[in-house]
Amino acid sequence: MTDRRPTVAGRVALLIRAGLIAGLVIAGLSYPLTALAGMGVKAGTGALENLPEQLVEVPAAQSTYVYAKDGKTLLTMFYEEYRRQVPLKDMSPHITQAIVASEDTRFYEHHGVDAKGVARAFVANQQAGGVSQGASTLTMQYVRMALRDSARTPKQALEATEQTAGRKLREMRLAIEVEQRLSKQEILQRYLNNAYFGHRAYGIYAASEVFFSKPAKDLSLTEAALLAGLVKAPSAYDPAIRDQDAALQRRNYVIDQMLKMGSITATQAANARKAKIRLKLSTPPNDCVSVPDKHNDWGFFCDYFKSWWREQPAFGRNVLEREENLRRGGYRVVTSIDPKVQAAAMEHVLDKENRDSPFAHGEVVIQPGTGRIVSMAVNRRYSLQQDDNGKHSDRRQHDVRGNYPNTVNPLLGGGNMAGYQAGSTFKIFTLLAALDAGLPLSTSYYAPERFVSKYITAPGPATCGTHWCPKNSSKSMTGNQTMWSGFGKSVNTYFVQLEQRVGADKAVAMAEKLGLKWRTAVDRKLATPEHAAGWGAFTLGVSDATPVEIANVFATVAAEGSYCEPLPVLSIRTPDGKNATYKGKPIAAPRCKRVFSQDVARAATDAARCPTGYGAARGSCGGWGTSEMVFGTLGRPVAGKSGTTDNNKTAWFSGYTPQLAASAFVADPDNPEHRVGNGRSTISKYTVAQTLRDALKDQPDLEFTPPSDKLVHW
Repeated sequence: MTDRRPTVAGRVALLIRAGLIAGLVIAGLSYPLTALAGMGVKAGTGALENLPEQLVEVPAAQSTYVYAKDGKTLLTMFYEEYRRQVPLKDMSPHITQAIVASEDTRFYEHHGVDAKGVARAFVANQQAGGVSQGASTLTMQYVRMALRDSARTPKQALEATEQTAGRKLREMRLAIEVEQRLSKQEILQRYLNNAYFGHRAYGIYAASEVFFSKPAKDLSLTEAALLAGLVKAPSAYDPAIRDQDAALQRRNYVIDQMLKMGSITATQAANARKAKIRLKLSTPPNDCVSVPDKHNDWGFFCDYFKSWWREQPAFGRNVLEREENLRRGGYRVVTSIDPKVQAAAMEHVLDKENRDSPFAHGEVVIQPGTGRIVSMAVNRRYSLQQDDNGKHSDRRQHDVRGNYPNTVNPLLGGGNMAGYQAGSTFKIFTLLAALDAGLPLSTSYYAPERFVSKYITAPGPATCGTHWCPKNSSKSMTGNQTMWSGFGKSVNTYFVQLEQRVGADKAVAMAEKLGLKWRTAVDRKLATPEHAAGWGAFTLGVSDATPVEIANVFATVAAEGSYCEPLPVLSIRTPDGKNATYKGKPIAAPRCKRVFSQDVARAATDAARCPTGYGAARGSCGGWGTSEMVFGTLGRPVAGKSGTTDNNKTAWFSGYTPQLAASAFVADPDNPEHRVGNGRSTISKYTVAQTLRDALKDQPDLEFTPPSDKLVHW
């Protein structure tokens, strides 16, 4: 059969012939009766032909939800407009009835433009000498919302809302097109998901949460009528910040309209009118500063997640586009943070250094083989409120408050902070570079108390004329050492000789392969090819690094040479429930690559067992290690390395099992010259051991695989 329905333009032309559009009052402008009628039907229809034929609908902005590893515990949300799309079946029938009664009682009778409503509005406005009624149907209002949400320039946004006859005609034409394409139920669902209710709440899901702290499907008659009444003028009728009389009158008007439409009974209407307005307001969290107070310590992890997101090309061409996508894309993000491990880490961090200390004590836990960050704990509150913070530890900064107990500085990594000198932790890079070059664990050097190296350096406390002359921290380290005993006792003069053998540039290159970034001008210069070979002090940890970087270095060794980028997420799903992908791969999938062989990793682990007191499988640790309390506390196979800088300015420990790797530090982020002292030299060791003990409580004790003979003896 031939479709005899008029075209979109034809429907509007019929209305022109009927003289019904001509006198339409357009939201504040009384459009003269002769404006369109004088054009004649032909001219009027011609003008309509220049209007767009079909509404281009861009998905509206939606809030991104960010959860902990369990997929249930909400960390925070990110949004510009608090909104979440829900199907009509998840909305209370009261709200669908109330919005129709409030905004368009003839919604189910017209085809997008209500001719009777247009005529009625024209007559009423002519008699009033101004605007007393409008004529926008629900469909026309939805068109306006869609045009607003799809605007990409200020001009387009203005055209979507400006008070002109042209805008109204465009809405009419597009409303008729929408009605031909969508069912009434689909239009109603889209309207209710896009309408603005005030308090940054877009859509009925958000409005129900903000005003009543409940799902939209549970709205009562009076609650639905109140929300439906807000759409006309959210600020004027806002029951939360204004006198409630206006909101009450508007609500009761909606109830009366529902009664007239037969949506409710007279008894329901009478009871509803008598009901008082009872709100249960809530402010949905937004961004990392809104992490719930009981999980405030998760703010630093949230901040790391946000920094990670900004670096992902999957979310935009630049940082601004990626941030906009985070706040508008409606993603469901399940992060890698484990609430139980985080709680254990915070307990042990705060046991040793409270929040009122100028020294930051923090710890990062990472899963080997995936790079997923399980925990980021530090003795600080994540907060912008710093008026009551303590004094700055640098007396020269007497007018500046310190960053404790409150701060939003990325103390654990992920931002623009350089990090902290990690001291002898950096010996791991020389160890790995030597093993990777084929030198076995049994490689032996006589380690004197002080060693005159081949590296040229400016005069200073660790120089002998023009050469760099490092010394050991104890005379007991003097003697023949191997990789096992040199690493276990942290013998400086052994490792400088090993570094000279393999090349300082090779140690620097190994650090780069394991994810270290050079964030200071000095580090960037010394790491360049023309300077790296002479950077002898590198093996003693004079470069800055973040706890995330260092934890991931040891996670790579635990994963037997498989380097995985630090990853703060388990899954990222788009609003339609699909995995977010980039170049055909899930964005949240681990990104791993082999950076050295399994045998090199196993040999490094055998040496790294010596510091912890666990003991090597293939050689002698030389009688003692720097961190023997680690195995004594943890009580399962463990490897790791401590690290302190000159004059105890920082103190680190990084430890790992086959299942988890952790790195803890203590330092003053405000004043690197502020020494942590001997009294804090062991706290990172205990924090790592205790956290791993608690995190692995119900997991089996897994053994490390010993290295082959090739990397044990010549």
